[in-house]
Amino acid sequence: MSNLLEITDQNFQHEVLESQVPVLVDLWAVWCGPCRMVGPIIEQLADEYAGRLKVGKVDVDTNPVTPQEYGVQGIPTVILFKQGEEVARVVGSRPKPQFVSMIEPYLDSVAQD
Repeated sequence: MSNLLEITDQNFQHEVLESQVPVLVDLWAVWCGPCRMVGPIIEQLADEYAGRLKVGKVDVDTNPVTPQEYGVQGIPTVILFKQGEEVARVVGSRPKPQFVSMIEPYLDSVAQD
């Protein structure tokens, strides 16, 4: 069971900008090799941070408005939002610890082992 959300142009406002917890958004495409490398890491983060962080994916091919609004020029682009504002961004394939170090400062509760 994955805690991963499918985020679309239609539900972005509700799922991301109005969220009470930070939201990690992976902007990706099916044809993108680096996106496929990042995908399993994003899924792991969704499960590991369940309840403390929302994690979702935006397919840029079927949802062109969101990437355009946030100036996404390359994929994968992973953006962290807190209280409706972008607080961190990583472009390209990265190892899991880099995503963890991006997320941790923005979580309100104490980190769990």
